[in-house]
Amino acid sequence: MTDAVVERHRIHLLSPQLANQIAAGEVVERPSSVVKELVENSIDAGATRIEIEVEEGGVRLIRVRDDGCGIEKDDLPLALSRHATSKIHTLDDLEAVASMGFRGEALPSISSVSRLELRSRVDGDDNGWHVTGDGRELALDAKPVPHPVGTTIEVRDLFYNTPARRKFLRTEKTEFGHLEDVIKRIALGHFQIAFQLKHNQRVIHNLPRAQGQLQMEKRVGALYGEAFIDNAVFMEMEGAGLKLWGWIGLPTFSRSQGDMQSFYVNRRVVRDKLVTHAIRQAYQDVLFHGRQPAYVLYLEIDPAKVDVNAHPAKHEVRFRESRLVHDFLFRSIHSALAELRPGEGDAGRVPESGFAGPTFGGTRESGSQHHTSHGTAAFQSQYKGPAVQDQIAFYRALHPQSPVIDFNQPVAVNSVSEEEQGHAHPLGYAIAQLHGVYILAQNQQGLVVVDMHAAHERITYERMKLDLDSDGIRAMRLLVPITLAVSSREAAMAEEHQTEFVRFGFEIDRIGPESLVVRQVPSLLKDANVDTLVRDVLSDLMEHGVSQRLRETANELLATMACHGSVRANRQLSGAEMNSLLRQMEETERSGQCNHGRPTWVQMSMDQLDKLFLRGQ
Repeated sequence: MTDAVVERHRIHLLSPQLANQIAAGEVVERPSSVVKELVENSIDAGATRIEIEVEEGGVRLIRVRDDGCGIEKDDLPLALSRHATSKIHTLDDLEAVASMGFRGEALPSISSVSRLELRSRVDGDDNGWHVTGDGRELALDAKPVPHPVGTTIEVRDLFYNTPARRKFLRTEKTEFGHLEDVIKRIALGHFQIAFQLKHNQRVIHNLPRAQGQLQMEKRVGALYGEAFIDNAVFMEMEGAGLKLWGWIGLPTFSRSQGDMQSFYVNRRVVRDKLVTHAIRQAYQDVLFHGRQPAYVLYLEIDPAKVDVNAHPAKHEVRFRESRLVHDFLFRSIHSALAELRPGEGDAGRVPESGFAGPTFGGTRESGSQHHTSHGTAAFQSQYKGPAVQDQIAFYRALHPQSPVIDFNQPVAVNSVSEEEQGHAHPLGYAIAQLHGVYILAQNQQGLVVVDMHAAHERITYERMKLDLDSDGIRAMRLLVPITLAVSSREAAMAEEHQTEFVRFGFEIDRIGPESLVVRQVPSLLKDANVDTLVRDVLSDLMEHGVSQRLRETANELLATMACHGSVRANRQLSGAEMNSLLRQMEETERSGQCNHGRPTWVQMSMDQLDKLFLRGQ
């Protein structure tokens, strides 16, 4: 066998142009990434209006014009040089960077794979100046040109000199879709700036500056659709040096994919696993299985506590106190969702287009079947038949003072005057029961329709959780301890978070470098797969620094028990029982959705009812 001959090459410096083109591989992926870099530069220049014009999806032309501070004549050649920036000067600046772009690579990288022209003027100059780059040479001598205060950058024929890169571009429609999405996300992060986007000489978006919550909501509605704003609530939480504000979609306004999820850290849009996990956990108790929440949220944090230099394109960030951030996000959104009770927000409002509830893909279930079986499917594979009844009996033995079914708040409908009906309570007063499935109630706005099983299921579930928290988690020792073979990192993680396991009724000890033993488990989870559960918790702890899996597993069991222990369809309720259920809904957190994310009630206004019968037309 002949040894391969290795050819030796001398080490040499890359040419500036080749170095720029290599850097462009990280910064310039497609037209949308060019637009992102240019618009972020305009934002850092203090622009109050940014106009973006593109042709052929941005491949033929990208023109970004702003009214920012402009660039000095002598600085124009530097703007097209690598590692040249006005935004940081020392390492301290980098560790607390507040600007959108700061690497000093965007413009030279873009100019290395396109024909670029930069025109700019600062306040006080009689005229503007321009420089050009065509992928080979830079015209470093600035020449005078008429121009208002601000900057205009034109990028033509993207990847014309790197045909291999150009082959990876998609159709014009696809590329413009990516580009438009970038503008939407940036515009949602900078309400103080007006934006205009044109494609092939046609105005796509014209967004004026937004000041105040109402104007901000108009911009969000213009970009994400009015349906989002109609089905979202504004939230604002502050604590531990963090502030979270923005709009969260109602659980019933869920999506099949995460296409309506925008999260900003100090006005920079990011995609972060820790953030996504925290938000998903906050929605876990109210979101229909497999659905995605919709939100536009803004986190304000000390720039020194977040590293925005973790990704070349700055899509990701790294929090210095990740567990604190995760916990703050989870608790803030979880609390905001808990307050979505009848009378607060528009959780039960029917869209003006008609009496149409949320859809969850495919055809909607109909009739009583929808209301008698929807609560059990997710967990029947694990807890079936008599086992569920045994768990309910076990729960009652632990909590004898908390009956699963309770209609002990009598409010006789006939004892309430017509004037008082519909004014004293958000859900009004019951006037009828339909097919043993729905409660019809009258309130100040009009008609309320309540799914009685779904509503009582949530009430029962929340009561069970409160009982569990107040009385503590009962634990049982295993006759035969369970030994788990794990990695050394998992074993160390279990040892480090031992108090977390104890809080939920587990007793887990490390008995070797890669061995754990489970000696005690929560009584409610005695039939669960302990091996899998512990491993999943350790996985969460390693990836996110925190885990809600133990709580989720306990909640899943309580949800199943609540479903079986709640009032069933076709049971005839008295007026007092129906009104008792309405009052409990008004007092119960998350009562707008059942345990599986389906709506428990809807509101039809008098105007909507009038339209159905053409009254006043």
